[in-house]
Amino acid sequence: MPSEMQPSRVAVLGLGYVGCVTAACLASTGHSVCGVDRDKHKVSSVLRGLAPFYEPGLEKLVKENVSAGRLTASSSTAEALADADVALVCVGTPSERNGNLGLDQLRRATEELAVACAGRRKALVVAIRSTVFPGTCEQVVIPALREFEAVQVVANPEFLREGAAVRDFMEPSLVVVGGSDADAVTRVAALYSGLNVKPCLVALRTAEMIKYACNTFHAVKIGFANEIGALAESLGVSPEEVLGTLCRDEKLNISTAYLKPGFAFGGSCLPKDLRALQYRAGRLDLKLPMLESVLESNQEHLRRATQAVLDCGNARLGVVGLAFKENTDDLRESPVVTMLETLIGKGREIRVWDPHIQMEKIYGSNREYILNAIPHIGRLLTADFDELARWSDRLVITQRPSSVVVKKIRAAGKPVLDVARGLS
Repeated sequence: MPSEMQPSRVAVLGLGYVGCVTAACLASTGHSVCGVDRDKHKVSSVLRGLAPFYEPGLEKLVKENVSAGRLTASSSTAEALADADVALVCVGTPSERNGNLGLDQLRRATEELAVACAGRRKALVVAIRSTVFPGTCEQVVIPALREFEAVQVVANPEFLREGAAVRDFMEPSLVVVGGSDADAVTRVAALYSGLNVKPCLVALRTAEMIKYACNTFHAVKIGFANEIGALAESLGVSPEEVLGTLCRDEKLNISTAYLKPGFAFGGSCLPKDLRALQYRAGRLDLKLPMLESVLESNQEHLRRATQAVLDCGNARLGVVGLAFKENTDDLRESPVVTMLETLIGKGREIRVWDPHIQMEKIYGSNREYILNAIPHIGRLLTADFDELARWSDRLVITQRPSSVVVKKIRAAGKPVLDVARGLS
């Protein structure tokens, strides 16, 4: 076996949407992986062969690799780091009130790494997969670990979409590793040698910036598709035909993943990263009018959709979808939640069904977000689609449903308002 194919011992700090997928997928490619998290529920879930949240294909990978002895979990950073060659930091960097990135979790993880590295002689590469603004590794991570000669720091941003994260990891279109130490960069790039991709080896700040460039472009594409879709529809033109044809040009137009008219974007990445870019640009007295308009465009698209629902009158509304998009249970910054807040405020009767949302299984920042927004959300959620359909006068579709759900929607025989264009 070539040296670049030798399995590594990997510690993954953070078992959230990025960390748990990263840990399970790396284990499935032959590496020995230990995931670390302060949340005992996440740790115990992995140790029992269960995914701590819903993500297609993840639980199967967790179960298989825990059984095979390639994947384990711990609440101790020191334990996970003891024999590790690489530590992948996958903690959250949520927005602060002013739009800047919150680095508390990253600082805490870095401090724990520093404590665990005391007296260490074995080489260790610390790779930051969390989304961080250019310069963060140099300003936050490297100073905390500088005294340890055996430790090198690189940036290894993730490009995983919730709902397709396992596939995105195993069939990557882009792998980026950035750093100043060539051996450290090569070591982290080798983690992905079992995948069909050639890693892009770049400078440290370049790697950090690439993540923002990608997420901002995705947000721009969604906003563009939704505005073109709204204009086309008002002119009696099929938005799907327009955007579908545009995407046929893969030489100049490319990216069918985002160029589809649908619902407003949300989640824990695109809004957060756009706000962070605007905040930092403002600090530099740099005007970025196009990027500054993307969130405003998204809000206007959400306003149009909400008004369309309000125009249904006082019908009992059965909302299909609560998460920010299909195939995930992530509620953070879900545009559906914002829509429901408005509908409830206007006195509309609402019930909600999402195939991946069960309140008793939602916890942490996910649970805190929804309960802060709609404290009585538990009373609005229904157990299954059939119950929702029986109660409703009209169904409102807010995410692209699976083929099974599409059949149920059509069989229900109720009027449908498809703000996600998921039935088109």
